[in-house]
Amino acid sequence: MAIFTSIATAIAGALFGGSALAASLIGGALAFGTKLAIGKLSQQKQQKRKYTAVQGEIQFGGDVPVGTLYGVGKTKGQRTFYAKWGSGNKWNAEVFVLANGWCDGLEPYVYIYGEKKALVSRPVIGNEVANYHIEGFVNGSGDPVLTIRFYDGRPGQLVDQKLVDVSAGLGNKWKSTSVNAGICYVVVERIYSDKLFGSKGRPELEFVLRGLREYDPRKDSTVAGGSGTQRLNTPSTWVHTKNPAVHRLNYQLGLRALVSGRTLIGEGKSLGQIDLATYFVAMNVCDTLRANGKRTYECSLFVSGDDDHTEVLKQFDDAMAGYGLNRRGLSGVIPGAPQIPVKDLTAADIPIDRAKDVQFRPSAFERFNHLSGQFTSIESMWNPESLKPVYVNADIAADGRNRQTSIDFLQVTDPDIAQYLLNIRYRQNRMGGKATVPVSRRFGLAVQEGEWITWRGKSWLISEWRADDRLRITLVLSETSAAIYDDAGIQPGPIVIPPTPPINPSLLSTVQNFNVAVGMINGAQGYDTPALVFTWTPPDDPTITAVRFVYQIEGTTELFEDQCTSPEDGLFRTTKNVVSGKVYNARATITTVPDRLRTFTNWMTTAQPTGLQTLLTGLQQLQDDALNRFKELQQEMDEFFRPRLVELLDAFSLEGAVGQIERQQIVATIGDALAQITEERRVRVSENEATAQLLTYLQASLGGTNARLITEETVRATADSALSSQITQLTAETGNNAAAIQTEATARANADGALSTQITSLDAEVGDNLARLIQEETARAEGDSANATSINGVSADFNGRFAQGLVKFEAVAAPTGVDARFSVLLRAGTSQSFKVSGFYVELYTEGGVQKSRMAVQADQFLVTSGNSRHYPLVFENGELKLAVANIGTVNAGLLQSLNGKMKIDLNNGTIEIFS
Repeated sequence: MAIFTSIATAIAGALFGGSALAASLIGGALAFGTKLAIGKLSQQKQQKRKYTAVQGEIQFGGDVPVGTLYGVGKTKGQRTFYAKWGSGNKWNAEVFVLANGWCDGLEPYVYIYGEKKALVSRPVIGNEVANYHIEGFVNGSGDPVLTIRFYDGRPGQLVDQKLVDVSAGLGNKWKSTSVNAGICYVVVERIYSDKLFGSKGRPELEFVLRGLREYDPRKDSTVAGGSGTQRLNTPSTWVHTKNPAVHRLNYQLGLRALVSGRTLIGEGKSLGQIDLATYFVAMNVCDTLRANGKRTYECSLFVSGDDDHTEVLKQFDDAMAGYGLNRRGLSGVIPGAPQIPVKDLTAADIPIDRAKDVQFRPSAFERFNHLSGQFTSIESMWNPESLKPVYVNADIAADGRNRQTSIDFLQVTDPDIAQYLLNIRYRQNRMGGKATVPVSRRFGLAVQEGEWITWRGKSWLISEWRADDRLRITLVLSETSAAIYDDAGIQPGPIVIPPTPPINPSLLSTVQNFNVAVGMINGAQGYDTPALVFTWTPPDDPTITAVRFVYQIEGTTELFEDQCTSPEDGLFRTTKNVVSGKVYNARATITTVPDRLRTFTNWMTTAQPTGLQTLLTGLQQLQDDALNRFKELQQEMDEFFRPRLVELLDAFSLEGAVGQIERQQIVATIGDALAQITEERRVRVSENEATAQLLTYLQASLGGTNARLITEETVRATADSALSSQITQLTAETGNNAAAIQTEATARANADGALSTQITSLDAEVGDNLARLIQEETARAEGDSANATSINGVSADFNGRFAQGLVKFEAVAAPTGVDARFSVLLRAGTSQSFKVSGFYVELYTEGGVQKSRMAVQADQFLVTSGNSRHYPLVFENGELKLAVANIGTVNAGLLQSLNGKMKIDLNNGTIEIFS
């Protein structure tokens, strides 16, 4: 760059005496640094790119990357030319480039002013492929005032002669050489009409384009396995399609410039670099009809010459629930469909001297149990709409908590196909076993990437085939199953209702769809106050500044007023002059700036009377919250007192590893007396893991008396995790009497967090009578949270009667808030029934606000001063009992004497006295 050469020369002159070498080095560094910075900015922009079947913004000028459309999509195009002519410039014409390449045509409708309008065919007047006018845009004589001339971008297309003629005398001319060969475009011509355009402004059209005609090798008889008249180098034989595998192949082949042959869009590969066998299978899978009569997979996508190839190919892969494939250097694709396994992998096929890495179940961080997503809905004017979320309660329970993520299929416009894809991706993630397995040459040379095999009773996809310089073959396997692609249990996609055409704002004299209903507003002191709720359709008109309401009690003449100064809200609540137990009538109008003709809506009536002002209406919700929390505490108690079995002296193995085991044992026996000491040391290492273990076992027994002391100490390290654990078990048994002490301590750390746990359990048992004390302490830290928990529990069972107690303290710190809870729960009873009592105190975060709460569960809650002269405060059977109350202000709805002789209704202002 010249500017950097000048700067570099100046710097070299000041620092290095004008050295040419220094100037060259500095100039190169400056240019490289700028290029790197621009590259980073482009990369950031690239990462924000959303891949979809919609190009939603009009592009202007020439600094726009070449782009095209695979399938069918909506576009506003790139405006490249504008001209106006005639008396008062009444005639206007615009040229919009829709896509590069030879496209199939326009769908028979467009969107204008937010409405869907049909395209009506007209006779062609020149070199265009098709000529249309738009439904409804005709003058008083019935002549069209808005027409479209369509050019499909075929090689050798001729110029739009009318545009050349009308612009010949203008400053901005459409040249006779502007044929736009290889470019699909439209000429939009309009004649100004004040009635049709005056109040709405210049129309902005959205075209629905059937994109590129594409090459399908299945229909080419010169290709092995193909049959038909299509030819790779003859675009006139190609056809339009929405098949994702055909899109992917054509993107890899690339869209080329007509003259230079340079690749404009795509990878620019040759057929010799493509694994056509996999593409044939994928194309056939996509075209296969499902039970609902639709093709299995379809998609549409706008791409540009600046797009990252990997990202574009991934969109096509996702659209057929498949994966990209590199098989012996050839590019291919695996479609989302079941296969017949080609071979069964047995132990005889796996060399025992080579390590294998097997993970039958991915970690919790790799699995999700709640998947949502969006697709592009044609019914919703090509806007994104949500799919039905996929989740399985059993998976959530197995994972211990909800793990949610989303995958969008904005390249898919059919809701049923998009829903099917969402379910497949969920099932593929749940069945996430991975394995790296060495195999014999005999087996390895008989299989290849993309094929299914069976191993250990499961189906596996060969996702990678490796061979080293000694031709030792290793397969990388991913667990799969035909059940992933089964239609059973997959619901149809969402039904999207097309939006109603917008009403011209300039014609609005009042709000649309006005209605009134009764409601309640929670007051500052726990009250619910009756309110009226007004609703309407938010107007798309900035001149409407307020919505005014007039309302009255039915059967009366007194009118009340209120207003909403934000009309776009569509909802407004008022308590102004609203009383309990009444039916209301209401109507509305608007305030505009500048002022114009306004009218009232029809009178609307509430469906029911307003509610009574009530006290402490939040009690029901608080009761539900408290009861749910106590249920959680009981569940925690159940889980806490489940038998805790410590399995010691279990065998461990690192297949394909090397290691050493050292065992020492001393045993002495006389008759039924036994004493022994066993100590075993184990070490094992592999390429991926190292493990060391020390086991100690002491036992002394005589007849029915037995004493044991077992200790297990383990350390393990992998590339991204470390584990240290120590387990000790002491037991003493005589007949039916037994005592045990178990202690377990674990420390674990990996790339995602750290965890330490210590559990101590004391048991004493005589026959069916059992006493148990358990203490558990846990500390956990992750990248986005920290958690500490301490639990103490006691339990006693005697002859079918039991008593249990649980004390738990927990503290959590996370970006959403800092929470802490202390809880105590007591439970006692027989096998037939039991009683629960307890309390908890907590600090919790709700809506980003820190709050505190204490809840007590008891048949009778009592607070006393300890003075026998003062009666206690008692809450019992849903009633609060208090002998004396000294209250400054009483907020109430109804006051009633105990004998029912007098009643004061504070809400309605009435006093009733009964004899």
